[in-house]
Amino acid sequence: MSIFRKLAWYFKQERRLYFWGVFGLLMTAVLGIIPPRIIGNLVDLMNRKHLSGGRLTRDLLLMTVIAIASYAARYLWRISIWGGAAKLEKTLRERLYAHFMVMDTAFYQRYRTGDLMAHATNDLSAIQRVAGGGILQFADSIITGGTTLIAMMALVNWRLTIIAVLPLPLIALVARYLGTKIHLAFGESQAAFSNLNNKAQESIEGIKVIKTLGQEREDEVDFEQQVTKTIAINRRTNWLDALFDPLITVIIGLSYVATIILGGRYVTTQVITVGQLVTFIAYVGMLVWPMFAIGQLFNTMERGNASYDRVNFLLHERSEIIENTNGVSQPAHGDLNVQINAFSYPNDEALRLQNIDFQLSAGHTLGIVGRVGAGKTSILKLLLRQFDHYDGQIDFGGHDIRDYTLDAYIHALGYVPQDNFLFSTSIRENIAFANPDIGDDEVRAAAYTAAFDEDVIGMPDGYQTQVGEEGVSLSGGQKQRLAIARALVINPELLILDDALSAVDAKTEAQILMRLGEKRADKTTIIAAHRLSSVINADEIIVLDDGKIIERGNHNTLMAANGWYKRMYDQQQLADSIGGGND
Repeated sequence: MSIFRKLAWYFKQERRLYFWGVFGLLMTAVLGIIPPRIIGNLVDLMNRKHLSGGRLTRDLLLMTVIAIASYAARYLWRISIWGGAAKLEKTLRERLYAHFMVMDTAFYQRYRTGDLMAHATNDLSAIQRVAGGGILQFADSIITGGTTLIAMMALVNWRLTIIAVLPLPLIALVARYLGTKIHLAFGESQAAFSNLNNKAQESIEGIKVIKTLGQEREDEVDFEQQVTKTIAINRRTNWLDALFDPLITVIIGLSYVATIILGGRYVTTQVITVGQLVTFIAYVGMLVWPMFAIGQLFNTMERGNASYDRVNFLLHERSEIIENTNGVSQPAHGDLNVQINAFSYPNDEALRLQNIDFQLSAGHTLGIVGRVGAGKTSILKLLLRQFDHYDGQIDFGGHDIRDYTLDAYIHALGYVPQDNFLFSTSIRENIAFANPDIGDDEVRAAAYTAAFDEDVIGMPDGYQTQVGEEGVSLSGGQKQRLAIARALVINPELLILDDALSAVDAKTEAQILMRLGEKRADKTTIIAAHRLSSVINADEIIVLDDGKIIERGNHNTLMAANGWYKRMYDQQQLADSIGGGND
């Protein structure tokens, strides 16, 4: 019953809805005990040859009225209980989705997408069944079972009732024994489904790589192994689940045997009439569903309990990014001052950044360069508040960025990563994603600044062209330029380009940088890049190595220093002159 205690907050919240549901079940049970009694009386009348047409007509009309009333009662409990279950699923689904929206980067590093999808589908469905079928099984087994037993003792014979129900407590023992095993088995089953979901998603997303490298058969074998393992785990779960109904059938069969043997003797000794025996047998038949409901109830509860624990564990995960809800609410703007003494990623003792300090005045551009793994992206992640635990301080407009409300700070940033996610909608809707109400002229202006407008005009449907799933219909350079346009429509105070020009050719790169300089003369820009041509016009360039600044200055100063920057610039210029570069 622990799952009912865990969901007590919801049942209390929706107590009126569930009150009417239980009331409908009670009325259905009470009305249900009347027809067997009427039939038993008719049997006795026929046995004594006293049945008249008027009596038969009256009883048939009464049973018709009871049937209509039962229909109304069933309708009441169905819309109440199943409606309550649907509301619970809606509540948990919205709560889980909202939780996903506020979780930090570390959370998504710990959980794979397929696993989170399994929690949001299978697990929520199992919890929903507790609030629907579980409540029905629990209340109906008590109400229908209780009213039927009372009717059997009051209207037929209490001794016969005791004999008939003697085998029934065995159900509780069976349910208790199998319930624990099912709880563990279902937890394993859900975990196996999550792993299979992860495998399917990963293979579908990486299908191009799989086919390019000729690994289709190997991936199929891996998938088949995952499926086989999942089926084996589910087979054991279903085997345990399947033990309930046959055992209950045997127990109910024992009740029928006891009823026929003892009931027949009572009829011959005139303790009860034939009609009462017919009524009693009908009541025993009515006990079948409550007994089955008890078996199903333990199954439903154990499955729901395992799923609720999994979902609840997710909901209790806390983001390490703590918003100062009473913080600065004005949009962030002004000078940027970065002073990072030390930073390490969670669960990683290695220092990723050390003694990073720079100042960037409003309206200026900073270039960040260095080899792969030098720390460029780590600086950007701290600026984006993906991680807040570092030794140091980052000020924007005279305030620590952690002192802003998230809306005031994040909405002042425009971020374009190297690998961009595009939505499966039109080019226009992708560009206007952050501000769907902007006009077509503003969309085109952003696309023009990103040197993307001419490409779009040349497409058959222009800005209404569908980009396909994750932008499959666009080239790498077009995806990057679309992402730049998407960031520009909000006119951010700070634009961050994280190697966002790596897939465009040198001519297009120069065009974009020139237009950005014109468009954002009074705004701040940070460009992290491997290709040094992206930062040659920056007001200041910092060179990173192993998380430290090893060189700083503008392009001319760094070239004169004859250090890492000059060596890399000369190498890239040589490569371009030979014929390197991007399309």
